[in-house]
Amino acid sequence: MIWQPTREQIERTNVWRFMRRLGFNDREAFLRFSVDEQEGFWDAVVREMEIEWFHPYDRVLDVSRGPEWAEWFRGGRLNIAHNCIDRWTASGRVACIWEGESGAVRTVTFAQLGREANRVANGLRAFGLVPGDRVGLCLPMVPEILSILYGCFKAGLTVVPIFAGFGAGAIATRLADAGARVVFTAGSLERRGRRLPLAEKIPAGIERVVLLEEFREFVAGYPEDYATAALDSEARAFILYTSGTTGKPKGVVHTHAGCLAQVGKEIWLGFDHQPDDRFFWLTDIGWMMGPWAILGNHLFGGTVFLYDGAPDWPTPMRLWEMIERHGITTFGISPTAIRMLSRSAGELPPMRSLRLLGSTGEPWDEKAWVWFFERVGRGRCPIINISGGTEIVGCFLQPLPIQPLKPCTLGAPAPGMAAEVVDENGHPVRGQMGYLVCTKPSPSMTRGVWNDPARYLETYWSRFPGMWYHGDWASVDGDGHWFLHGRADESMNVAGRKVGPAEVEEAMMSHAGVAEAAVIGVPDELKGEAIVCFAVPRPGEEPAPDAIAAAVVDVLGPTFRPREVCIIAELPKTQSGKIVRRLLRQKYLGEPLGDLSTVANPSALG
Repeated sequence: MIWQPTREQIERTNVWRFMRRLGFNDREAFLRFSVDEQEGFWDAVVREMEIEWFHPYDRVLDVSRGPEWAEWFRGGRLNIAHNCIDRWTASGRVACIWEGESGAVRTVTFAQLGREANRVANGLRAFGLVPGDRVGLCLPMVPEILSILYGCFKAGLTVVPIFAGFGAGAIATRLADAGARVVFTAGSLERRGRRLPLAEKIPAGIERVVLLEEFREFVAGYPEDYATAALDSEARAFILYTSGTTGKPKGVVHTHAGCLAQVGKEIWLGFDHQPDDRFFWLTDIGWMMGPWAILGNHLFGGTVFLYDGAPDWPTPMRLWEMIERHGITTFGISPTAIRMLSRSAGELPPMRSLRLLGSTGEPWDEKAWVWFFERVGRGRCPIINISGGTEIVGCFLQPLPIQPLKPCTLGAPAPGMAAEVVDENGHPVRGQMGYLVCTKPSPSMTRGVWNDPARYLETYWSRFPGMWYHGDWASVDGDGHWFLHGRADESMNVAGRKVGPAEVEEAMMSHAGVAEAAVIGVPDELKGEAIVCFAVPRPGEEPAPDAIAAAVVDVLGPTFRPREVCIIAELPKTQSGKIVRRLLRQKYLGEPLGDLSTVANPSALG
C-alpha cells in the first residue's frame, strides 16, 4: 500500500460521518448496504447532501419497465439550477475563478452568476424556445458557460455540450442529431498563443447562433429576474455525446435528479467536499468531466477553477504554478497529461494547498501514477482514480478517502454502484481480467440513446441480459483492489477521449481516393492509445497517407490525428463481409494471428 490514511484523517471525512449516521464503522459493510439496500441508500444520500425539492418524491426507484428503463425519485420536482445557484446567491461565495491562457483572471460570485443565468433564461424564452428544446454549447472553457448551463436549466431546456476542438463534421453531426435550435459558440479560441477559428465550424441551418463576442450585448437585453422552473425528476438536463464501435456518435440522455444525485455523491463522499475547497479538473465543457466538476461542486456552494488553455503553455510549469497561485485544494487530470508533463517538469512548487488528487479517462501505468503521487501530491494526497463514463455521467469505480491505496487502483465500486467483473458467461471472477458490468441500475444511467432506443438496448444491455455492459476490461486482486485494463470493445480511448472506429473510418472516407477504411487502437506511451488507419485506395488512385490523416483531422479535430496511415490492397473480412479489426491489430503489433478459419481472405494479412 503506497498510501494509508491516519485515523484522524478518516474521521474528518464526509463519508465517515455519513457511514456512522447510518450505523456503519466498516467501509465494506457500508458498500454492501449501498448496493443491497439501494433505495434506502439513495434516499439517505440525497438527504445527506440536502438536495432541495419543489415537491418531494414519493418513490425512490421504479423498475416496472425493467432495469433498462428505471425511473428515479418518482413524483419529485426540482431543478439543477435551483440547487446549484439559486440557494447560494445570498451567500457571498465565489462560484468560479477563471484563468485564460494569456494570464487574464476573472472571479464570478454566485450572486453574479444567478443574475446572468436569469438573463440567459429570459433571452432563450424570448427566442421562442420551450421546455425540452435543445441548446448547443460549443465554447472555450470560459465563465460564460456557467450562465448558459444554468440559464438553460432554469428554463427547462436541454443542454448539448460539444467539444470545441472537434472538426466541423463532428460538430455538425452532433448538433443535427440533437436537433439543437440555438448554439452558443465563439468566433475563435486561443491555444498556444494562436487564435483558432471556431464559429466557422458551426453548420448552416441553426435557427440562432450566439457568439461569445456578442454575449454581453445578448444578456444585457433581458431582465435579471426569472422564476426557475420546477421540473419533473426525470426531466432532461443534458444530451452528452459519446462514440461507439459502429455508426454515428451516441447521444446519451441525463436527467435533473439523476445528475444531481450522482455527481453530488461523488464530490461529497469520494472527493470529500469541504466549504473552502477550490476544485480544478483539467477538462473541457464538451467532455463529461466538465459538467460533472461544475455541478458536483456548485451543489454545495463550492468554488470551481476553470482554465482555458494548453496545460504546458507557455512553459511545462503552467498547471503547477496555477495550483500554487490560486490555492487549489483538489486537482484532477488524465494519465495522458501526466505522462506528457512529467517528461519536461523541473522542480515543482510546493502546492501545499492540495488535499486530494483525482484522475480519470484511461488506465494508468505505475511510473506515471507514482510520479503524480510523489511529485505533485508530495506523497500526502490520495489519488482518487475514478472510472465510469459519459453514459452514466459519473463513476462505477471510485476509491474513498478512508481506504489505503495501491498504485493505479480504482479502489472498489463507488457507493451505490453494483459493479462486478464477470467472465464470458456473466459469472463473477477474481484474480483475472474480465468484463466490467453493473448488475443494478443507478440514478444517472442514461435514459436511452437519443432517438434510438434499440441502439441503447443493444449497446448496454444485450451482452449480459439484466446487466449493464460497459465495454471495459477490469480485474480485482487478492486484496480487493480494482483495476482497469482498457476497452474490451473496439472503441478507442485517445488521451482520455473515446472515439469509435466507425467515426474515424467515415472521416477517412471523406478523402476521394479512399475506397475502404479500417481503424484500430494501439498502445501509446503518451496518449494511452493511438489511432492507426488502414486505407484501400480507389482504382487508379494513390492517396497520400498524410492527406488521409489530414482528412481525419478536418472532421474530428487534431486530438484524433492518426499515428500512422497504412495503404493496403484489401481488408481482412469474414464470409459475411465484416472487417476483422482484431486481426489487423494483431498483425500490426506483431502478435500471433491464431485461428483464421472465419476469414474469407486470409491473404489480406500476408
